[in-house]
Amino acid sequence: MSQVRYALSRVIDEALDLTDAGYFVTAYDADWHSECEFKQADNISYWKPCPQKYPVDFSGLANAAEARIHPDIQAFYGSFWSGSLEAKSQEGPLSLIQLWNQSDFDRLIENLIGHLMAKQQARQPFTVFFATTDPDSELFLSVDNDTGKVLLEEPGKPPIREVESDLASFLDRLEAVTNSPGIY
Repeated sequence: MSQVRYALSRVIDEALDLTDAGYFVTAYDADWHSECEFKQADNISYWKPCPQKYPVDFSGLANAAEARIHPDIQAFYGSFWSGSLEAKSQEGPLSLIQLWNQSDFDRLIENLIGHLMAKQQARQPFTVFFATTDPDSELFLSVDNDTGKVLLEEPGKPPIREVESDLASFLDRLEAVTNSPGIY
């Protein structure tokens, strides 16, 4: 198991431990299924993160970027089907972006290709976002695709600063919070 997957598993376990029942609930959407859903009743979906049987494939993004995609990103997005996970770090609150289903992954790739094009146009290194910060902010956290460093960014601008040397170390210092995860 990769260090990123191990660290993400710890955050998931901590988040589930904060729930009364050991799972999450969200409004049921008949058109937006996930392998992590285990029950639907009264327009409520019951779910908890579950391992991806076949990790998502980043070869399309790698072709667009004309570079390999950092293994930390592949491990982060290729480990679980899940809604977003809420946590806090020493920098503040954040929401870890997760993949609900294959269509969600396809949408992520489309967004990352747009992000890649903007970075290329600005002559900036390619980064892959993995978390959002305060809902009232446009700031996000990303992994530098070349170095693996975790960066704080704002859309259309160079990274603001390095937050951590690698994604596993960043995830290791997160603390899950009781806010309900989101499904996007």
